[in-house]
Amino acid sequence: MTVELYAYTCGFLTIPQAFLLEHTTGRITVPIPAYLIVHPKGRVLFDSGLNLRTQIDPEAYIGAESLRYTTFHFRAGEEISARLQAIAVAPEDVTHVVNSHLHYDHAGGNAQAPNAEVIVQQREWEHAMALPDDDVAYRKTDFDTGQRVRRVCGEHDLFGDGTVTCLPTYGHTPGHQSLRVQTGRGEFILCGDACYLRRSLETLHLPGVRADREATLSVLERFRTMQERGARIMFGHDPEFWKTVPQGPRRLG
Repeated sequence: MTVELYAYTCGFLTIPQAFLLEHTTGRITVPIPAYLIVHPKGRVLFDSGLNLRTQIDPEAYIGAESLRYTTFHFRAGEEISARLQAIAVAPEDVTHVVNSHLHYDHAGGNAQAPNAEVIVQQREWEHAMALPDDDVAYRKTDFDTGQRVRRVCGEHDLFGDGTVTCLPTYGHTPGHQSLRVQTGRGEFILCGDACYLRRSLETLHLPGVRADREATLSVLERFRTMQERGARIMFGHDPEFWKTVPQGPRRLG
């Protein structure tokens, strides 16, 4: 059985560096990743990038206050649907979208895979749905789309064969999850925002944006153990790391 893994950069954001590394200053421009997993039983996206509205009118989408500290660098052709079409995958043929969490830079493209079932942790869904519609990070227009939603609790083996497994990595948000993917080229841990930067894994320098400090630290220590046993850790928003990542149509795994 062949499982293929492809990685994409779907635009960039410039944000305060303190979001990613507590007690730091300045700004940093970071990539917005998404992944495609091709499995014999389906095509899976892990995260879906930004909402198309941010290409045209980001202020109407996220509000003027947020744009004081966030700059979008997101051009036509960089959205996840275009990335898929470039390798002859129709967005309509995506069967699942696994969201690490429901922040706008991870769930903004969900609707571009209209036939997909969305896989999210139950506690993340409940947290997001309880927030007001004008919350800065959670935009209900991104994830309350009418798509089928499977709300899982804890570890979840998507196809029952151990190749694509949701891992609860709570800490960045109350219901964050990462994805373990087993391919013929090895084991990959798609971190999402559980580990933004390689520096955080190496030095345990925690991010400024997090829901639970101790849980965030515990996840980083888990990732260290996984890395020691041979898993490749795919850092969520590390600009230097992502310069080294093969982009679709080249296979990552």
